[in-house]
Amino acid sequence: MITKTKLTVRYAETDQMAIVHHSNYPIWYEAGRTDFIKSMGMTYTEIEEQGVMFPLLELQCKYIKAARYEDVVIIETTLTKLTMVKAEFSYKVYRESDGVLLNTGSTVHGMVSKELRPMNMKKEKPEIYQMMEKALYKED
Repeated sequence: MITKTKLTVRYAETDQMAIVHHSNYPIWYEAGRTDFIKSMGMTYTEIEEQGVMFPLLELQCKYIKAARYEDVVIIETTLTKLTMVKAEFSYKVYRESDGVLLNTGSTVHGMVSKELRPMNMKKEKPEIYQMMEKALYKED
């Protein structure tokens, strides 16, 4: 599954060079991930209400081209790897007007209890694990 999140670059997201500051891309990844999870059939809030948290373990971010104020960007989000205790999401950020790839990245998240203990999602929360498994990206 691939989801697409559309955002318009705000002035506050740019730096003195009128380019999107690098620190905004992980925030955009989070917006994409939130939409992705919602499209699986549950919100982040509903998952957390069931006692599951997704702390960030790793972040990778590659800057290719600049995004600028008022550009409309599309964040494509996929779930690329899933184990019983971790999930990896991948992101591609495009400029909508010309389709140029601006940025790629990935995040790895643990799946833990509210007490921050690792959870075997397949055993402890099989309904959530099955939703994620169905959403796992499979190349054609």
